[in-house]
Amino acid sequence: MSVSTRIAAGFAALTAILLALGVYALVQIGDVRQTVDLIVERDLASMEALNRIDHALSRKVEQRASLVQAFLTGDDKRVREATTGWRNAVEEAQRGIVEQERAAETYRDNSVTGARSDLWAAMARQLAAGDQALKQTRSDVETQLSAINAGDRAGVLAIEADIVRDHAATVARIGQARETLNVAIERGRDATQDVYNASRISIVLGLIVAIIVAVAVAVTTRRSIVRPLDSFMLFVGRIGEGDLSTTTDATGKDELGQLGRTLNDMVGGLRTIATQNRAATNDLNAATTEIRASTQEQAASVEEQLAAVQETAATVDEITHSGAQITRRAQEVIAQAQATAQVSDAGLNAVTDTARAMDAIREQAEAVATNIVALSEKTQAIGDIIATVNDVSERSHLLALNASIEAAAAGEQGRSFAIVASEMKQLADQAKGATRNVRSILGDIQRGINSSVMLTEEAVKRVASGKERTDAGHAAIEELATRVQENVQTFQQIVASTNQQQIGIEQVTIALQNIREASQQTAASTRQLDQAAGDLGELSRKLVGLTERYRL
Repeated sequence: MSVSTRIAAGFAALTAILLALGVYALVQIGDVRQTVDLIVERDLASMEALNRIDHALSRKVEQRASLVQAFLTGDDKRVREATTGWRNAVEEAQRGIVEQERAAETYRDNSVTGARSDLWAAMARQLAAGDQALKQTRSDVETQLSAINAGDRAGVLAIEADIVRDHAATVARIGQARETLNVAIERGRDATQDVYNASRISIVLGLIVAIIVAVAVAVTTRRSIVRPLDSFMLFVGRIGEGDLSTTTDATGKDELGQLGRTLNDMVGGLRTIATQNRAATNDLNAATTEIRASTQEQAASVEEQLAAVQETAATVDEITHSGAQITRRAQEVIAQAQATAQVSDAGLNAVTDTARAMDAIREQAEAVATNIVALSEKTQAIGDIIATVNDVSERSHLLALNASIEAAAAGEQGRSFAIVASEMKQLADQAKGATRNVRSILGDIQRGINSSVMLTEEAVKRVASGKERTDAGHAAIEELATRVQENVQTFQQIVASTNQQQIGIEQVTIALQNIREASQQTAASTRQLDQAAGDLGELSRKLVGLTERYRL
């Protein structure tokens, strides 16, 4: 399996586990919600049904009491109304009991837990007993109604105890059913908690399994990828140290195996090359030694042949060599002088641009100083205005005091005037306080302006000083450029003179040139061959050292 396939498989496994865990969690949440909805829906419906039954029984009692009272007072109309109301209440109660009994039977068949199934069965039995008691109560009341229609007071009162007893039995059965429902609600709450706990535990276990699988996948991937890479790094390190005698064992069918086989092939090629280089270097070293010995013998004979010619042409050669050096040096000096002239021109342009920039900075600094001075004058004008406002506020304060005195002297008629005077006094005090704050702020601004003026003046002075230094540098660079041009002209004259001298020397050496040429060519060739042989020997020794570095 390839590395990419392993990584993709690991990622796919983790994704599948997370997806399965998410789907399982959603299913568990759906089960919990379905269970809670089922329990709550049934319990609430049952509670409402029992409440309706209790309400109907209460109305039944009220209607029967009204019936008996109407009979005892001789109110036939109320007797008929109470009879009708009682029968409606009894029918509603019976209908509610029967419906809830059927619902309890239905709930028993598909309840959430066995305990709730038993409780629904018990509630069904209790409701059935309550229905029987209610039927008995209805029979007793019908007997009482017959006595009421017959006008039998004694019969009406005689059956009263049985009616009360049967009604109490009905209420007791309904109460038992309510208690059973409360227990069922508690069991439903416990069942909901059990379902929630089971879902939570199963989700946590699934998450733990996912984490374990993820760790296993990560460890497996690391073992299958990182370990071969570490082995490759050690192998490459040994190759870098010159050990070509080893190979790597990672030669599988994946990318890492292909890399291992490639590295082994590379090491094999390097081993072959090193072996061939070592043999060729040894041969080259031996051949170089022989060539060096031969060239040294030839050089000795050539030197003997050149001795006579060299003594004659030595002086001319020295003169020629000196003239050539002078010409070359002069050309180099001319090139450097021209380069220096170009640099001085560039420096002159830079200094000119710097001077212009310094002038612009000085003008801007002077403009800033002018604006700051104008701002200082405006702040002084604002201070004068504040002094005027302060004077007005003091006069307003005095005027308000006088108005207060006049209002006090006017008595009741001056009360409104006194209020106005008080307001004027408050406004005057506020204005006075505001002017003090503004004066304090203006003082801070004035001090900042004074500091800015001093800094601006200092900046102008420094810019002026920098301008003077820039002008001095400009003059110096101009002088340097002039001197460089003069030196260029001087060296050009020197080169011209040297060239003329060389022409004369060449005319003097024409006679010796033909004799000297053959010997010089032979000597030069011999020296070059000797030098080449020496270089080749040195190179062969270095190659031997390099090949000895590799362990085959």
